[in-house]
Amino acid sequence: LRGKTLAILGLGRIGAEVAKRALAFEMKVIAFDPYLTEDRAKELDLIKVELDVAFADADYLSVHMPLTEQTKNIVDEEAFSKMKDGVRVFNCARGGIIKESALVEALKSGKVAAAGLDVYEQEPLPEDHEFRNLENLTLTPHLGASTAEAQESVGVEIAEAIAEVLQGGRIRNAINMPSIDPKDLESLSPYLDLCQRLGSFARQAAKGSVEKIHITYFGGIVDFDCVPLTRAVQKGWLSGIAGDDGVNDVNAPYKIKDLGIKLESTKSSASIDYNELIEVKTVSSENSEQSVRGTLLGKGNEPRIVEVDGQAIEVRPVDKLLIVRNIDKPGIVGKLGTILGNCSVNIANMSLSRAQDGEWALTICELDEEPPASALQALVDDPDIREARVSRQG
Repeated sequence: LRGKTLAILGLGRIGAEVAKRALAFEMKVIAFDPYLTEDRAKELDLIKVELDVAFADADYLSVHMPLTEQTKNIVDEEAFSKMKDGVRVFNCARGGIIKESALVEALKSGKVAAAGLDVYEQEPLPEDHEFRNLENLTLTPHLGASTAEAQESVGVEIAEAIAEVLQGGRIRNAINMPSIDPKDLESLSPYLDLCQRLGSFARQAAKGSVEKIHITYFGGIVDFDCVPLTRAVQKGWLSGIAGDDGVNDVNAPYKIKDLGIKLESTKSSASIDYNELIEVKTVSSENSEQSVRGTLLGKGNEPRIVEVDGQAIEVRPVDKLLIVRNIDKPGIVGKLGTILGNCSVNIANMSLSRAQDGEWALTICELDEEPPASALQALVDDPDIREARVSRQG
């Protein structure tokens, strides 16, 4: 193994543990993870690379990412064509990340010298599956922690965690909601959904790898313990990238930390135009900052996004938002309506923010349907439009 290159796809907790062990064998470790920061990569003594570089440079490829819409079949025929002849591939994450038919052909041709799997698209693996006929493929059942030693370790860990709580220490690995005063929870409950949606919006708006998330609370809300709201922001930020491992109010802070993201939260006494206001700001590796502010309006405590990157706006954080950056000139609204209408996409509501100091105007549309990629491409092809993307809060 010494001197060989290990490419890790997905550098969460398990991926990081694999990296530590590979480095002990003096391997060169490279990693692809869109949420891996440069600081975290340096801390682990590995190199962050783009996906194509990981494919091209790997002597060994190990998969440790969740199964999501974005990662399904991410290792397919095209990916194998970019790899070295004789590469060795492992998947102990989730079935479906490596396209099984593509792996079969790569093993038969010798492009992949050998592979090891303990996860499959269908579990248990069917008796007539072609994997069973390949001599250069090692198959093991998806045991997880179901071994005698692992179960014993889990038992010891549980006992230590209980002892820590009984001695007045912190609660680790709780399966229920974090402890909070019932009166505070009643007052904060309307904000939990808003915070989760602000977190999701902030992640999708970020440019590059996020290194820091800063949450600021304004107004009357600062009189309460805002920890549940901070957790809700983190939970929303992780939504869509956590896969079937799941994310909740308890594990969200740990998952954020595993990604190497620093999180800060503060309470501000600054004057605001609302009774309460919550700001989520991200700082990326490209030294760019994006921010979103939200509040609750009316007797029904309706959630609203009221500012994006310093530009005033007012939209509901619904499941599908079309975000457009455009030149502030006549005809833009007509173009949006025409392009979306031609694709049978209905605009439920629209909010506009005028351009200021040479910046682009901001238009956000609440949509009833998901716009096709062709509609987004038609928008960005227009010289008056700089950006058009969909932010999904559901």
